[in-house]
Amino acid sequence: MGKNKLRRFQENRCLSNVIQPTRQEVLSGFQLKGRWRDKFFGNTRPIILELGCGKGEYVVGMGKVFPEKNFIGLDIKGARLWFGAKEAVGESLGNVAFLRTHIELLDLLFDENEVDEIWITFPDPQIKHKRMKHRLTCPYFLEKYRKILRPRGVIHLKTDSEFLYGYTLGLLQGLGHEIITAHHDIYGAREYEPSTPYLREIKTYYELLFFAGGKPITYVKFRLG
Repeated sequence: MGKNKLRRFQENRCLSNVIQPTRQEVLSGFQLKGRWRDKFFGNTRPIILELGCGKGEYVVGMGKVFPEKNFIGLDIKGARLWFGAKEAVGESLGNVAFLRTHIELLDLLFDENEVDEIWITFPDPQIKHKRMKHRLTCPYFLEKYRKILRPRGVIHLKTDSEFLYGYTLGLLQGLGHEIITAHHDIYGAREYEPSTPYLREIKTYYELLFFAGGKPITYVKFRLG
């Protein structure tokens, strides 16, 4: 392991906006489950969760735009989320936190109706059929999202993968979920005005790479039926 990674791991332990529970701590009863607002953020504001946040560009960007909301970026890669955590501290963003853990533990980390909104930004599309259960929009994960989302809470998928975009749309339609907005190229269509005003203004590291390479960026906003 490189020295930079080790340094970031060490710094994460000292950052007040980084939570790193062990798997055993999560399985035995995570202390912040149901208590994120009052025990961590100290307010009653909405909670927006980003899954697979990477370096945290999106969750930090949203935290700056919407100081009246709480944002949590979740990722297992501690050396990556360190970048976002450091920026949030440097910008004094008390409404931005990072949770280092596995996404499949989601319903053990948050209580019913605790999350207002979920963002899934540029996940691995898991194209091989045998990896289908690892797609973040497969039925297994959708049910986990349902457990923690408030009634009428929304989910956003932003991806460069036309495969994942098509898979998700077909699945949502087949299961009777509500597709609020869907577009196959949010930057290429001039007539398209996204219902989410910061959809094109905030870009992740990978999004910048895909955009520079001419790949269309797709977007789906939906609600579980």
